[in-house]
Amino acid sequence: MTPGEHATSEPDDHAMAGRYELGPVIGVGSSAVVRRGRDRHDGEPVAVKMFHPGSSAADLRQQRQEVRALSQLDHPGLVGLHDAGSEDGRPYVVTDLVEGPTLAERIKDGPLAVATVLRIAGDLADALAHVHDCGIVHRDIKPANVLLGDGTQARLADFGISQSADGTASTEAGCVIGTAAYLAPEQARGEEVGPPADVYALGLVLLEALTGRREYPGLAVESATARLHRRPLVPEGLPGGLTPLLRAMTSDDPSARPEAAVVASLLTPQREPRPVGRHRRPERSRRPVVLAAAALVLVVAGGGTALALHAAPDGAPAPVAGQP
Repeated sequence: MTPGEHATSEPDDHAMAGRYELGPVIGVGSSAVVRRGRDRHDGEPVAVKMFHPGSSAADLRQQRQEVRALSQLDHPGLVGLHDAGSEDGRPYVVTDLVEGPTLAERIKDGPLAVATVLRIAGDLADALAHVHDCGIVHRDIKPANVLLGDGTQARLADFGISQSADGTASTEAGCVIGTAAYLAPEQARGEEVGPPADVYALGLVLLEALTGRREYPGLAVESATARLHRRPLVPEGLPGGLTPLLRAMTSDDPSARPEAAVVASLLTPQREPRPVGRHRRPERSRRPVVLAAAALVLVVAGGGTALALHAAPDGAPAPVAGQP
């Protein structure tokens, strides 16, 4: 959902957790609502995601996973986590507020210029390399999860179905997790996935940005299985060496795909090697989010979670930072 869509005009004077002034609603989902907020400690605008009363254990577990992942990450190409906890039995998460279009919304206007795609690709590949360095697989790279903001830095959002790269948080064998149009072949087969699946999805996202069309459209099952029958059609002669790079990124063989750090270095060769922990945001006066994530664990009860494969309709809601 884009910022401002279905927004209310009446702010709430209540300061959640004694700290976050709540403003208009900027996003509504089946399990949560996102409101624009202001942090009283530093005056910064934030996005406050609050679960609806009575949310399912599966929804809360997904939120817990997102908090766990974001608490380990720190990169300008990612939506940053400020705080998390629970108030009056409602879990909440506070993140950066990123105002502006998503890549999905931008693609609706037609193909992007190659120079723009190269910049976005470099931003995302570098951010994804940091994610993988931290032992996390995103598993849901798609245009709707790419926030363009003011155009200076593309940022990756929504770690709700991420998992540890070692598979410790993986789902049962044969369970397909992700958005159908952007699944890697091994993901579509329900196999265990690792960082190469994210690289494959990024390749499809960049291809879509260049062509203005989704490579594997259709309903969920049709879209997911299409890649098992044909490779993506990458146009010949794309500038900037994109043709061979996109073909490598979308190889059927996960071991043949370049690592995200290699993709970043090829797209932005002027960048220096990126050591882990190089990208640091200014220090904020904030609560220890790891402890807050642990508090969320106490809210979640019940058995295992089964997340359904879902299609990516053209009109899919766009994520504000901390999308429901």
